[in-house]
Amino acid sequence: METWKMADIQKGLSIRKGDLMKKNIFVCPSLLLLVVSVSIVMSCGGTTQQPTDVELLGSIENAFVNVAQRSTPAIVGIISHRLTGEPQSRRQEGSGFIFREDGYILTNEHVIRDSAEISVRLIDDSVFEAKLVGTDPNTDVAVLKIDAPEELPVLPLANSETVQVGQFAIAIGNPFQLNHTVTIGTVSGKGRSLLPDRGIVRYQDFIQTDAWINVGNSGGPLLNIHGEVIGINSLIRRPDNTPATHAVRAGAGFAISSNLVKKIGTQLIANGRIIRGFLGISMREVSEGIRVRSVVKDMPAHLGGLQHGDVIVAYNGQKIRDMNEFKMWIADSQVGGKSKIKVLRDGHERIFNVTIAEMPALQAGRPVETDSVAWHELGIRVRKLEKGDAERYTYLTENDQGVIVLEAVQVNSLIPRGTLITAINGQRITSPRELEAFLQKKQELNEIILDIKSSHGTEKITVPLKR
Repeated sequence: METWKMADIQKGLSIRKGDLMKKNIFVCPSLLLLVVSVSIVMSCGGTTQQPTDVELLGSIENAFVNVAQRSTPAIVGIISHRLTGEPQSRRQEGSGFIFREDGYILTNEHVIRDSAEISVRLIDDSVFEAKLVGTDPNTDVAVLKIDAPEELPVLPLANSETVQVGQFAIAIGNPFQLNHTVTIGTVSGKGRSLLPDRGIVRYQDFIQTDAWINVGNSGGPLLNIHGEVIGINSLIRRPDNTPATHAVRAGAGFAISSNLVKKIGTQLIANGRIIRGFLGISMREVSEGIRVRSVVKDMPAHLGGLQHGDVIVAYNGQKIRDMNEFKMWIADSQVGGKSKIKVLRDGHERIFNVTIAEMPALQAGRPVETDSVAWHELGIRVRKLEKGDAERYTYLTENDQGVIVLEAVQVNSLIPRGTLITAINGQRITSPRELEAFLQKKQELNEIILDIKSSHGTEKITVPLKR
């Protein structure tokens, strides 16, 4: 076979176009094909050698090592001492991570639930007393605060919407008091919802992972390959779905998505609690939308006209796609605001205007105090007006002062839930303590006059005392 040299090729390329056309009109395609082939060979000969399997695995290994080394300083151990009614409290350990340089830490609510004391241990084994900033049992998120002498390392939060099933997942925490344990797996699923409400309303958006997590991992981060938090490790589901024990457990792990964590954590830092809208129904998902299983008497859905068996197909003009999303829409609705709910009833579409209320304490996972004077004398439970209320209640302003009614014990109470009490018998009230002191002092009264503010405006009402 004849061998072509580059000089010959270059010489051939220099042939004048006119001469080439006269000699053979078919030379050009053949020559161009040969030049392209030679160029490809030369280009391939100039590339670097492909990495070996070991080199490729070494690069992946280094990526995991780098994530662990960068992330570990921002991951903390949490020690809580839980009250048990016994002479000694019960010690419980979990994990968490630093959310802000000024000492705010994210963890699970169940890690610090009912704790009398909370301590945080950093990577250098220094221990700080932690202040509980706020908790949200509905999502199992809690925020702590420590006062460190200098800025602390933090972990950035990823956008969990961009997380893909199959990508790497790295869990770091303190299982069985084995500090800063690193395990690696993949994202096995997204958008999981597996916990029943059972009294408390759950808001769930779990990322499923096969990265090994266990007792003590709760509150620690689930990271992507860039060292960003895609979720907070929260629970494990056993293969037989049996209750948790202290034994080593195997099963799917679940982390609260970072977008939900960021939303809740930011609100807890700003306000110390989460204010959610409430409709007052039990429900189940059906193909058409959300079927109303029951309606709580004197709650927004009941007062707005919804009935058992209605199928909710749209909320404020948005088509219902799944129950979790619908619950989020209600929770984010302003208290006192009107929501348009479209339902199917007996085959016909109907629209109801429902005034959203604040979620009651029991459904929000907060204890209800029933030993107060206000509860016994007025049949109500109140709280102080807080920062952020003006954003969540349509009828409040930043200049308002008073106490908000959380629950009313009487049916058809003259003081409905969500009402702001600003004065009693002309005396301004700014805290539950002032309300309690007034009621205790005025034992001779049979009724009182309250100045209130609600979605109906401001008014005075006369309320009999339960004496």
